[in-house]
Amino acid sequence: MRVLIAEDERMLADSIAEGLRAEALAVDVAYDGDAALERLGVNDYDVLILDRDLPVVHGDDVCRAVVDSGAHVRVLMLTAASDVPARVAGLRLGADDYLVKPFAFEELLARVHALGRRARPADPPLLERAGVRLDPARREVYRDGRYVHLARKEFGVLAELLRADGAVVSAERLLEKVWDEHTDPFTNTVRVTIMKLRRKLGDPPLIETVPGVGYRIP
Repeated sequence: MRVLIAEDERMLADSIAEGLRAEALAVDVAYDGDAALERLGVNDYDVLILDRDLPVVHGDDVCRAVVDSGAHVRVLMLTAASDVPARVAGLRLGADDYLVKPFAFEELLARVHALGRRARPADPPLLERAGVRLDPARREVYRDGRYVHLARKEFGVLAELLRADGAVVSAERLLEKVWDEHTDPFTNTVRVTIMKLRRKLGDPPLIETVPGVGYRIP
């Protein structure tokens, strides 16, 4: 899942980003509404965590722009206003969910995951193929009953390959869904991560390279 945080309180934004990245999510951060709109125009996000009182371009206007664009991104609006009229106003703008500051990170995480499931076809409880079983909720992977410990990016890449259900996934698509905007698009990080995954998953080899196209689990 790829998430954009639009929040002008930098310490809060960076703290949320750090917490979400620890959960194997790809996260970008914008500190004002104009920067948020710029990133939304370039990247394909599943969830937008949107502070309502953004500078430059107000959060309400960002929300309207998202709705008008027809993008599939789901909007979680953050605000310090806790009264019912404020919450209703945010939802009427097109926000999918609403969370009042201050909030518990665990609740924010649960809401992000719930919105992410609505942004794309729902994953089954377990992703399984070719003897591999991946549990997204527990972040556990088994191959033929053997537990496989994976780093966050390795887990994310494997999940994307399993979701493809045998189809080829390009390196560009993996970069988009598993890494954030600070990753060099010309880096070999996908190839290196695939190499590590193959080693950890063991024999017989599981991930197939389709030259010039990408990777798949046949």
